[in-house]
Amino acid sequence: MKYFKKVNTVIVLSIILSTIFKITVAFAAPENNLPVFNFIKPSGNPAETATTLQLLVALTILSIAPSILIMMTSFIRVVIVLSFVRNGLGMQQVPPNQVLIGLALFITFFVMAPVFNDINNNAIIPYMNQQISTEEALKRAEKPLRDFMFKQTREKDLALFLHYAKLQKPVNTLDDVPTYVLIPSFIISELKTAFQMGFIIFLPFLVIDMIVASALMSMGMLMLPPIMISLPFKILLFVMVDGWDLVIRSLITGFH
Repeated sequence: MKYFKKVNTVIVLSIILSTIFKITVAFAAPENNLPVFNFIKPSGNPAETATTLQLLVALTILSIAPSILIMMTSFIRVVIVLSFVRNGLGMQQVPPNQVLIGLALFITFFVMAPVFNDINNNAIIPYMNQQISTEEALKRAEKPLRDFMFKQTREKDLALFLHYAKLQKPVNTLDDVPTYVLIPSFIISELKTAFQMGFIIFLPFLVIDMIVASALMSMGMLMLPPIMISLPFKILLFVMVDGWDLVIRSLITGFH
């Protein structure tokens, strides 16, 4: 029996190795209809070089797409405010991180829908129809995002980065502000706004904690953690005032 098991094992391994070899040979075989990209030796064909550069640009955009979604949209403010709500309630795992981030993403898509539609209509669709070049498509896609970030950026934060950028050309209009200066200005403005909203959210929960702690001390229950008593009252208050509706409405109203 052991001999037959060894024979079967050898046969199976032989079949697997032969299959891998055939697949490798098939992929290694040259195809006339596929472009061959050689990054070491420059190509003499201009069309092939242009295709290679377009592929590199597309891969670069796809690789930084998560950063664009997080850092250049309303996601920063939304996810920080929702985190403040969870910490103010005193629940570290409810709602879980997946639910919190998912809610923040869908709110971001809702807030950014006009911007994304503008980019799709003026940049992506003309580019897919070969009506504009890649450079023109990127320029058109950048403009709605810049307009959105300018509306949410404070002048003080923008002036900070303009001061340290030391631009050679004077900045007379918003179009003269480079994007690499606008993005960090927008980020710190969003962080400040999110922390301001988080402070306001924390206040009612802090009042409940102080009232419960004072009541427990007056009754001599020093060994009972106040969070165990205040947590149900905070949840009850949050549900009675429809807290999620108030928070989401404040977030959406802040961007409009």
